[in-house]
Amino acid sequence: MSGQVAAVVTHRRPEETAPAIEALLEVARSVGARLHFDQFEVDKHGLVPTDGFDLGGSIPRDADICFALGGDGTILRALRAFAGTGVPVFAVNFGELGFLATVDADDFRADFRRAFAHEFDVLSLPGIQARAAGREWIAINDVSVQRRQGQRVAKLAYSVGEDDIGHVRCDGLVVATPAGSTGYNLANGGPVMAWGVEGMVISFIAPHALTARALVVAPNDTLTIVNDSPEEDVDVLVDGRPMAALGPGARLEARFVNNQGRLAQLEGVNFYKRLHEKFGRLATLR
Repeated sequence: MSGQVAAVVTHRRPEETAPAIEALLEVARSVGARLHFDQFEVDKHGLVPTDGFDLGGSIPRDADICFALGGDGTILRALRAFAGTGVPVFAVNFGELGFLATVDADDFRADFRRAFAHEFDVLSLPGIQARAAGREWIAINDVSVQRRQGQRVAKLAYSVGEDDIGHVRCDGLVVATPAGSTGYNLANGGPVMAWGVEGMVISFIAPHALTARALVVAPNDTLTIVNDSPEEDVDVLVDGRPMAALGPGARLEARFVNNQGRLAQLEGVNFYKRLHEKFGRLATLR
């Protein structure tokens, strides 16, 4: 399809993605599309003006497609950048696991041609809307509240709607979407939620209680987390990135929101196939 504008987001090692960018530019020119790199990407790659490039400024939220070249962190950054816009993210795995990736970094040109032709399915991903400290964020994977390094164990209270659920001494608490349930939540011993399930799962990081158990929260319920620590702040992380601090007595509200991310995936690939291929591979990694 000619006239398309494709945003490009890459991970922090530009030397690894440089060949893919060259291939992407070649394919874009052949189909009459343009590539947009925001100022962060321009500086990272040392890009200079050339035919087929739009350089500088911010990520264009009205792009036709976004190419994410990197691991799951890069893919999540792209999904957040286009949350709620309907722009599909076509992700090429340059990371170790790449659970969210559309394709592995094998045949760049064929995959990029397929992407510009929109020969892929689109999976709609929900998110978590989090509010704290007068700010608001959308997470695609998870929101976590964690004690600061070197400080005492956190004391966290949590409730659903008007109902208090518990008070836990722990290193932190993770609230994950189904897509994020295979990340930090899984490492905490929380349940894996298939994509398509609606709701959030709460799990605890190193809880100091035998009764702290993971909990799945219904999609229409609001979760509130309160820092019950008398003196220490706790940190709020969105998809693994620090965003804010909760002082003693401060609270964070989280709720499930549908249709935030649009992830490209190849025809015939579903959650269970992806789970088997990606996590089965871990047994052979060294």
